[in-house]
Amino acid sequence: MKLELTVNFGGDWILKHRNDDVLPVNCAVDIMRGLFADAKVADTSFVSATVAADTELDIDGAVAAVKGKLAELYGAALDGSGVVVTARELTDEQYGALGSEAGHAESAATTAFGMTQQQEREQSETRAEPRAESRGAYSRFFDNGGDTERADGESKKSSVDEILAEVDRLAGSSEFKALCHEIADVAPVLIKNNAVDAFTSRSYLFVANDGCGLAEDLTLLARLIDATGIKKMAASRPVVECALGPAKEDPEPFESAMRMLKMSDMSAAGQVLSIDISEWMNSTDSRHFKNFLKQLSKQSMMIPVFCVPYVDKYVQDRLYKSLNDILFVRSVVIPPYTRDELEKYAERTFAHYGYTLTKAAWQAFFARIDDERADGRFYGLDTVVKVVKELVYAKQLYDVKHKDQSDAEMRRINGKAAEPICAGIDTSEYGVESLKRLVGSEQIEKRVNEIVAQIELSVKSGKERPCIHMQFVGNPGTGKTTVARIVGKILKERGILSVGNFFEYSGRDFCGRYIGETAPKTSGMCRDAYGSVMFIDEAYSLYRGDGNDRDFGREALDTLIAEMENHRSDFVVIMAGYTDDMKKMMEGNAGLSSRVPYTIEFPNFDKKQLFDIFKSMSSRYDCDAEMFVDAQNYFDEIPDDVLSSKEFSNARFVRNLFERTWAKASMRCQLNGVSKVVMTKNDFTSAINDGEFKFDTKKKNRIGFGVGE
Repeated sequence: MKLELTVNFGGDWILKHRNDDVLPVNCAVDIMRGLFADAKVADTSFVSATVAADTELDIDGAVAAVKGKLAELYGAALDGSGVVVTARELTDEQYGALGSEAGHAESAATTAFGMTQQQEREQSETRAEPRAESRGAYSRFFDNGGDTERADGESKKSSVDEILAEVDRLAGSSEFKALCHEIADVAPVLIKNNAVDAFTSRSYLFVANDGCGLAEDLTLLARLIDATGIKKMAASRPVVECALGPAKEDPEPFESAMRMLKMSDMSAAGQVLSIDISEWMNSTDSRHFKNFLKQLSKQSMMIPVFCVPYVDKYVQDRLYKSLNDILFVRSVVIPPYTRDELEKYAERTFAHYGYTLTKAAWQAFFARIDDERADGRFYGLDTVVKVVKELVYAKQLYDVKHKDQSDAEMRRINGKAAEPICAGIDTSEYGVESLKRLVGSEQIEKRVNEIVAQIELSVKSGKERPCIHMQFVGNPGTGKTTVARIVGKILKERGILSVGNFFEYSGRDFCGRYIGETAPKTSGMCRDAYGSVMFIDEAYSLYRGDGNDRDFGREALDTLIAEMENHRSDFVVIMAGYTDDMKKMMEGNAGLSSRVPYTIEFPNFDKKQLFDIFKSMSSRYDCDAEMFVDAQNYFDEIPDDVLSSKEFSNARFVRNLFERTWAKASMRCQLNGVSKVVMTKNDFTSAINDGEFKFDTKKKNRIGFGVGE
């Protein structure tokens, strides 16, 4: 009997399952495909799925079969749930018409929020921000993946050799490449000896950070398995993902994964099941996790891939042994990319767009990449692709304004075209003159010059290079970060540092989330900063002083000390924080204090210096002279106990006040339809009347303190 079957999901049901790893409509399609071998998707939407099927069942039997599988999958009766399954008989002509349109209907099937699958893929490829949870939202290869289109509209499956060629073009990933070649080599032997199940029963442990292309790796793995003939894999969705929630003493975190396993039993094709077990890395020996592994071992359609971030080798080995107790496991480690690997990938990506870069453009590109790295939130290839696309777009804008370029110039990105991607990044060369321009920097300038002279003398003497790490001590907003940037540029100009970039972190940025993650994370952050300055604000937060072995800060500090020693000749670590806290950390760790020979103390600014900083910030804008009279009076009236307070944020406070004044002026001009913004006395008065800038000179109550340095 030829039938048209439709599953409709009510609004309450959709809302209840909106966070599922697989949408209910996709589950319905998979179920009907599993029940009816020749089922063709006729239509799908966010709330319904319709297929055409030729089956021996009658209408009631087909409806009951679909409802039974849905109830089994979701673990509940469907009556009254808002899920309705209907069917109608089709004539041969109707069935044939639906069958001819099935391919089109499936390709245009709508997914979450009304986007078609094609639209969702296109948006994923052009998304500006990387998706950390996917560990690789952008493709690392540029040839067509999966099926390739012929001129006559028919599709041809990629051959094993074509897939291996794509694998070999990936950035890094040597272990994954070795795995793929191993599979291609052994597949004919497995098939010949009827030993395919020895392969399909194997699971995998992938160790990879965000932005290392894990999603693409798993898609290639699924395509390769299918192409070798080892196992037929689902064409439309060969990889499905889920993440186990926080470890707890009940099976709830496994419900989503178990639902996928049930779905796999209803499917005629296999899938790679990517399971993020980061939250369970320290609990893989628990009863519930072992039971979950036993369930995985019994299924035959899914190829489980356990995913964790890049961690220490001893943690990798422990995870492998725990998983291998029950499953046949192969471990694949994808280390973070080196700078050379990122550069080669960027070059290939630009070539994909048909562009080459001048030396100045490459400098701008890597200045932006280094800026993206500098806050500790870097997503590898995802970030590289994002910056590439930003630069390509900047090139288009440049071409609009420079239409007289030659053909060769049109295909080459120069430094001028690349300038927009460096907006907000100071790429100018600093020097001693930059230090002189800072308000109240006389003593600091003298101390910096002494330190640089000592370092230069040691270098020129030809003896072993000394440690050149430093500590900057003082209250917030006293210029520690600014001076650290200048020191890096001076050391670069004097030939002491080879790169001279600036990487800024807080102390706890070095700490991982899981046991074994901290040391490789810290080493990677240091590796990025070789030849440059690494500035660590609130460095004392790494040192608890309580002997707690479970504190990741202690592990980070030990790793950091080793890096400071091993790369002492071309790597400067500047630790910053409150004077007392920094002293306590140095006294509590002899290995650290011996490697930080230089100290610069940053005093609080006095009232006149604070006013001078405000004037300096205002000098680039149009200002009413009367505003400065009120500003000087304001700073003169700040109580002394406020200025001496440990919490007072000094220049940071001034900057916050200036930005508030500018915001008041800008808003006023917009409301009055004035294009030119001029800061006035009234704008300043309005700003200081906001709560964080008010204080009582009689009671000498402290004013509010700004946030962020």
